[in-house]
Amino acid sequence: MGLVTSKSILDAANERRYAVGAFNVNNLEFAKAVIGAAVEERSPIIVQVSESAIAYAGMKQITGIVASLAGNADVPVALHLDHGRDWATIVQCIANGFTSVMIDGSHLPFDENVAITRKVVEVAHAAGVSVEAELGKLAGIEDYVVVDEREALLTDPDEALAFVERTEVDALAVAIGTSHGPRKFKGEPVLAIDLVSKIKEKVGIPLVLHGASGVPAEIIELAERFGAEWGGSKGIPDRSIVDAVSRGINKVNIDTDMRLAFIASVRETLSTRPETTDPRDLLKPAMVRVKSVAAGKMRLFGSAGRA
Repeated sequence: MGLVTSKSILDAANERRYAVGAFNVNNLEFAKAVIGAAVEERSPIIVQVSESAIAYAGMKQITGIVASLAGNADVPVALHLDHGRDWATIVQCIANGFTSVMIDGSHLPFDENVAITRKVVEVAHAAGVSVEAELGKLAGIEDYVVVDEREALLTDPDEALAFVERTEVDALAVAIGTSHGPRKFKGEPVLAIDLVSKIKEKVGIPLVLHGASGVPAEIIELAERFGAEWGGSKGIPDRSIVDAVSRGINKVNIDTDMRLAFIASVRETLSTRPETTDPRDLLKPAMVRVKSVAAGKMRLFGSAGRA
């Protein structure tokens, strides 16, 4: 089928009220796993690459891998830059075949975020490339955080409306209390799920949830059985993700869960097959675990069967 824009994928999800997984990849194995899951689940998919992943794999190399796999897939696949902050990298992504980019100006004052986002939108839209932006601070919120501190981290619905109107962005990442990484919370997470409905009512466009990995207990247990030290890892419950999707989230970013599954598998293989000398003996079962994680997310988000 070849690569398509994330706008075409997310507009359909917005209209039909489901979410699409955006899966971070760094190499061939992760890309094959997640796109393979999409084909089997008949799900549209957004494959995303961070600036550090580009530095690791190479711009043309990672683009070539994803574009080649997408060309052989019969489901919609978008290639997206995740958390772009470097202007030169964003422009290079647009020039090298990415169909979607994120400009992350969430660390900037509101007007500066608007200005840089608008600049990216003008360049990207001229090339037929979709744009995601972010408003609010992505930081885990727990049960002991006082109200004023909590509200300061979250996306304000009125600001979101002004931001979307001034930038004409295609999708907006919102802060409702999620956080990146496996150790998101020390206490119980307190997500402002109701905020999704309020923002959606204001802006109408596809909304994005970052920091949404679930950190499954069975993966943690498997890895620790073979030597990992991952104590304190805690993620977002599936029920919270389903609730957020029902209220207007249309793109859910997944990275940590796949990393954990991959490393857990490699640890298991190294421990149970000490005789192996073939790297593929490590990578093949790890790919299966990553693929399983991705397929499960597609079913959870409601995108399975939508391609």
